[in-house]
Amino acid sequence: MTINAVTTTALSGMQAQMTRLSATANNVANVDTTGYSRLSAQFSTGPTGGVAAHVGEADPAQGADPAGDMLALTEASIGFSANAAVFETGADLWQVLATIKRD
Repeated sequence: MTINAVTTTALSGMQAQMTRLSATANNVANVDTTGYSRLSAQFSTGPTGGVAAHVGEADPAQGADPAGDMLALTEASIGFSANAAVFETGADLWQVLATIKRD
C-alpha cells in the first residue's frame, strides 16, 4: 500500500465519521420532534478502498435512543481522531521522503 493510498483511506474514514456524526446529531436535536424519523449511518467499503457512510432512516421500531446516540457521537469522535492520526502520520512520511537526498 502506498502512502497516498493510506492518506486517501484515512480521509475517507474521516468523511464517513463526519456523516455519521451529522446523522446522530440530527437525531439528538430532533428527539422530541413529533413525527421525526431517526437516521442511521451505514458504512460500506469503497470500490477503490476506504470507507463510505450512507444515511437512511433507522428502524422505526427502535424508537428514540438518546443513550445510543450519545455513544454513537463518542464513537464517531474516536473514529475521526484515529483516522486523523493516520492521515497526519502519512503526511509526516511524505515530509521525511521529501527530505531524503539521493546520492
